[in-house]
Amino acid sequence: MSQNDTLHLAQEFLSRMGSSTEPAEIAKLFSEHLQWEIAGDTGALPWIGQKSGRAAIADFVNDSRAMIDRISFEVHDILAGDDRAVILGSLVSKLRRTGKIVETDFAIVLTVAHGEIVRFQMLEDSFAVSQAARG
Repeated sequence: MSQNDTLHLAQEFLSRMGSSTEPAEIAKLFSEHLQWEIAGDTGALPWIGQKSGRAAIADFVNDSRAMIDRISFEVHDILAGDDRAVILGSLVSKLRRTGKIVETDFAIVLTVAHGEIVRFQMLEDSFAVSQAARG
């Protein structure tokens, strides 16, 4: 893929995540063999940890929509190469179960092959996230 194609795929991912797009439609951007990784306390929230398969993104969308209220989600920059895009930003969310607010900067690394996302890695303040999730 070209740098522009990779950038467009990252932008399309963000667009779908920021709308009411069905999880299955978001998942179509991802490989059946997706490698998913969000480092952190794997017992705190269901999407933290290592997972594989397209279901990981669909589960993430369903679970995050059910468990958090988005207060803000700002993308500061998207850096793209031929096979990787990095989305830099910050977010503020309220966890419904605990009522706690999470504020964190993040980097989402999307690895792309054959026109689809094959690896999703999110880096954030996992300590703050687990503290908020555990109450």
